[in-house]
Amino acid sequence: MTDLDPPPPLLIVDDDAAIRIALRQLLAAAGLPCVLAASPGEALAALQAREHGLLLADLNFRDDTTSGQEGLALIREARALDPDLPIVALTAWGSVPLAVQALQQGASDFLEKPWDNTRLLTTLQTQLQLRQARLATRRLAGENQCLRADGSQAGRWVADSPVMQALMNQVQAVAPSQVSLLISGENGTGKTQLAEAIHRQSARADKPFIAVNMGAIPETLFESEMFGHERGAFTDARQTRIGRFELADGGTLFLDEIGNLPLAQQAKLLQALESGHFERLGSGRQRRADVRLIAATNEDLRARVEAGSFRRDLYYRLNTVCLHMPALRQRGEDVVALARLLLAAHAEREQRPVPLLSPDALEALRRHPWPGNVRELSHCMARACLLATGPLIHGADLALQGPAGAEPPAEPHGRAWNLEEAERAWIEAALRHCDGHANEAARLLGLSRSALYRRLGKHGL
Repeated sequence: MTDLDPPPPLLIVDDDAAIRIALRQLLAAAGLPCVLAASPGEALAALQAREHGLLLADLNFRDDTTSGQEGLALIREARALDPDLPIVALTAWGSVPLAVQALQQGASDFLEKPWDNTRLLTTLQTQLQLRQARLATRRLAGENQCLRADGSQAGRWVADSPVMQALMNQVQAVAPSQVSLLISGENGTGKTQLAEAIHRQSARADKPFIAVNMGAIPETLFESEMFGHERGAFTDARQTRIGRFELADGGTLFLDEIGNLPLAQQAKLLQALESGHFERLGSGRQRRADVRLIAATNEDLRARVEAGSFRRDLYYRLNTVCLHMPALRQRGEDVVALARLLLAAHAEREQRPVPLLSPDALEALRRHPWPGNVRELSHCMARACLLATGPLIHGADLALQGPAGAEPPAEPHGRAWNLEEAERAWIEAALRHCDGHANEAARLLGLSRSALYRRLGKHGL
């Protein structure tokens, strides 16, 4: 599924009709379609009938209102039906042991009633994003297979280009190890998919892969989200919450957009990474989590260190090994293969015949600079698939125009372009092309809306 595809509905199962209706209204206001079930049996029938984006399941039902066994059984059966389905457990009888049981049975996260609307929506959206990342990894796998030096299969990535072959060789060397990794690269290149691929090739593959977008966590909630909190630790802490470190115990903790972490929080993160110990807010008890750390950034962290906005000791702790995810414009040999795979995936989802790419379309794909990287290519193929009027897609049908298809602006004042000037120029061109609509400009540039707004502020736009 891509951002252009209509998302499958979320499935809510709770035996309280008032709760089902309240959740449906909350999710509808957030643009998340959902279907309702009143019992585990109804939920399993719905899961067997069609695809769902996420399961939000109560743990206690009328036949058993305290132990959570009915809900745990539902989680086990739902996980068996769809191994990729995000499952969030929801119960009024919240406790840490029950939360741990739910996670052991296959739940992705755990929330307590009465829920906080903001936290609930953030949790669901995070799980949906992780699901998208997993599906995108499989879509981009294709039939091209990278090989280890001994010729055995190393992973299913489109990697005909020399830069990707070199990256896959690095991945095969470091994936089985326990060292911390830093993945650099532009937005839309597939850093999250690479982190998941490394996790699947490690000795921790059967343990959790917990992804955290550091740019999406408010500074005031950092400790609660990362390390958890006890009931009563602060005003809204109605129930105990397990943090991301604890959830990732034994597995891999992926910290995306690590460059967005404020200085004040960097020391707290470093301490937990160095010692493996942490404390939940409101608790004096030290806990330990064994996690393998992978971080990702689209920023130059070394420059941030020199500027004093990123801790030097944290930088060295993160990048024991640095892997660079190349931009799509550097992967010329991969573009056509990726385009065909993405086009076939979109056609299958839309239940349409797979159109062919004409020679002029292939040439247009090769010439295009792809500032939005693989994400932009996926959007382009989705659009071409939907708008195709015949069995053949021509270059004009790809609609490669605007800042993505234009020549770079002229050099300002006779000076060569530097990175800051080029970034500002592309953003201004994208906004002009999209008539000032920030959401459309962010999509065109392969950025999240929040990332675009940060750049607008940086450049005073």
